[in-house]
Amino acid sequence: MSVAAKNVPAPDLVPVRRALLSVSDKSGIVDFARALSGRNIEIVSTGGTSKTLSGEGIAVRDVSELTGFPEIMDGRVKTLHPGVHGGLLGIRDDADHAAAMKEHDIAAIDLLVINLYPFEEVRFGGGDYPTTVENIDIGGPAMLRAASKNHAYVAVVTESADYARILEALDENDGCLPYRLRQELAAKAFARTAAYDAAISGWFAEALAVDAPDFRAVGGRLKEVMRYGENPHQKAGFYATGENRPGVASATQLQGKQLSYNNINDTDAAFELVCEFAPERSAAVAIIKHANPCGVAQGTTLREAYEKALACDPVSAFGGIVALNRPLDAEAATEIVKIFTEVIIAPEASEEARAIVAAKKNLRLLVTGGLADPRAPGLAVRTVAGGLLVQSRDNGVVDDLDLKIVTKRAPSEKEMADLVFAFRVAKHVKSNAIVYVRDGATVGVGAGQMSRVDSARIAARKAEDAADAAGDAEPLTKGSVVASDAFFPFADGLLSAVEAGATAVIQPGGSMRDDEVIAAADEHGIAMVMTGMRHFRH
Repeated sequence: MSVAAKNVPAPDLVPVRRALLSVSDKSGIVDFARALSGRNIEIVSTGGTSKTLSGEGIAVRDVSELTGFPEIMDGRVKTLHPGVHGGLLGIRDDADHAAAMKEHDIAAIDLLVINLYPFEEVRFGGGDYPTTVENIDIGGPAMLRAASKNHAYVAVVTESADYARILEALDENDGCLPYRLRQELAAKAFARTAAYDAAISGWFAEALAVDAPDFRAVGGRLKEVMRYGENPHQKAGFYATGENRPGVASATQLQGKQLSYNNINDTDAAFELVCEFAPERSAAVAIIKHANPCGVAQGTTLREAYEKALACDPVSAFGGIVALNRPLDAEAATEIVKIFTEVIIAPEASEEARAIVAAKKNLRLLVTGGLADPRAPGLAVRTVAGGLLVQSRDNGVVDDLDLKIVTKRAPSEKEMADLVFAFRVAKHVKSNAIVYVRDGATVGVGAGQMSRVDSARIAARKAEDAADAAGDAEPLTKGSVVASDAFFPFADGLLSAVEAGATAVIQPGGSMRDDEVIAAADEHGIAMVMTGMRHFRH
């Protein structure tokens, strides 16, 4: 019968007389163990941890003395024993538990310090199947869960970041740890084992090519507490999954104020888009606002690409996110800081560029150390009421598709290059998406409309506004190409693009009225390419 069932309140302060330490990551463990020993706390340990501590002259009792059994099977079996779990799970104020502990010579363990085998590191580091399996910790999670369940009497530590907190609490409470701290540590331990198991189950699903496992667990580690979520009344946190993918989660922030929830969402969208453009082919820049591109361009230099991207919609670019596919240089930095920009994200940044950006103290500069592979598999997760929607990442790349020319007129070489560019961008625009491109730069973007015709018209109108602002006689959509993220259900969407001045179109195809759309293109002398792949983005 549990303490709760007997209505026995947990004690506030519990003295720590014995601690079991068994860690994979030994950072700080020697100093921590020495501090515990200096407070007359007996230390019990296992294998490598025991050797490390005894090698530093710290008195250590081997766990085999508690179990009466040696470690076997290469350490797979060492703590899975009543001598350990009885010491963690025993209810000190329960007469039956106390009698059982005395009868079987089970010593109480008051503090458990465990960090787990580095499964996530091995998984995302590309470990082979046997190596990854061997890094699945069994004894560690079992002890963490046992100690956490019995937090009325046991404190549990899962990472070195909490060592100082433990020592401070011991000093403040005359060698005891308070109940609130034990509760918080138990909650953290259960969350840690949940994230650990999520990583393991996710790896198995990948390894066995199971697209929809019967149970789906998602876990992550808190990277940062947000000031608020999308709106000030919403609370939020940023969690990293450990996936080895360069981007906003792995980036180093070199300067600027704290990123907001919306900043992170938009910065991720910007960097994922610009990673579609191989840096060895050309420099590329994407300017994002509210998760949609307001300008994307490529050029011989980052400065040229930025100026072309900015020209697409300079009004919307104000307060936007700028992503680059090459290291930020001084020339590009000089141009970017001329208008208010929230975030710059790039693989790296030169010292000159860093100095230029530093003059704008609130402008965030992030470097990722590399580009994300647009072809890499992965998962996309979002919540709905009462559940999760989980799908594979959209890793379709237009270069890999079998493009089919379906009209009488074939696109010119220049048109084809712009069509491919436009379809790359359309993949990252909220549906319904229409993207006009000319000379390797977007000249009009229509995003997130309920009607594809409206997206086409909005994109054309934005191009007209940009032309007016630049003093041009006509919008850049004249002589452009256009991409649609999904098929045209009717010819009206295509005709809107023709009216705007587009000469070629790229779209997935697949509509029951494809023949009508193709006929309309032929009638107006438009070249049309079909990709066979849709890029809805909701």
